[in-house]
Amino acid sequence: MASIVTRIRGEPLRKSQSTTTEPAWCRRLMIGTGLVFLLFLLLMPLVAIAYEALRHGIGLCLATFVDPHARSAILLTLTVAAICVPVTMVFGLAAAWAITKFSFRGKSLLTTVIDLPFAVSPVIAGLIFILIFSGTHGYLGPYLEAHDIRVIFALPGIALATLFITLPFVARELIPIMQSQGREEEFAALTLGAGGWRTFSRVTLPNVKWGLFYGLILCNARAMGEFGAVAVVSGNIKGKTSTMPLYIETLYFEYNSVAAFSLASILTGLALVTLLLKNVVEWRMTRRPS
Repeated sequence: MASIVTRIRGEPLRKSQSTTTEPAWCRRLMIGTGLVFLLFLLLMPLVAIAYEALRHGIGLCLATFVDPHARSAILLTLTVAAICVPVTMVFGLAAAWAITKFSFRGKSLLTTVIDLPFAVSPVIAGLIFILIFSGTHGYLGPYLEAHDIRVIFALPGIALATLFITLPFVARELIPIMQSQGREEEFAALTLGAGGWRTFSRVTLPNVKWGLFYGLILCNARAMGEFGAVAVVSGNIKGKTSTMPLYIETLYFEYNSVAAFSLASILTGLALVTLLLKNVVEWRMTRRPS
């Protein structure tokens, strides 16, 4: 717009000339405010975690991972993530495909239900699973007890609670992408004789692969870092149902700060890797949206 105005007036736009109307002090103030918030809310906590983990020497930090409870917490966290990510991928693909490629009754309701975990507190989600599966007072509790099936305070309950929290991530990333791409390519493939699965695998999936990867990254990060819902359904039993976030809290309340911050540094490292992958995927999606 500024270049059009200058051309109309016959004045060339110099490279040093700003296209904004804010004074220089205002721009510096906004940039400085953003940097201050970034420093105190993000960078300083990361530095503090690394400092506290290594303050008494790297040997004591590494000794944390010899603890069988710590290794059990890491293994359980990775197991839950390995369960949730594929299930969320399948659900997200199916939900996004159905919502964007077909018209059916209840379509808006399905879209609303997908967003439900974003609106419900994770603690409330955990209590819902307690109400359904727990003991003689749960809706399915008597049946599960009669058949010696443990859901609450066991891996199935942790996986279900984490699935509830992470379920929308892939679907919410894919739905806008599929809507923007339309259905013309699928119609063309079907017209040329391709079946439904061939159309999906050769046309739809390649077009949304980066959006799918983006959603899976977010899903994996939330699955490994989930606390509220897992704290309710797991019982936080050391060596059995304690995930990394729960065990970090236990260590901290036991005044074992070195071990707590050492495990926290693992989660922090995973978060930084996730952030790096997220930026790479965003760059690829911007460069080649298809």
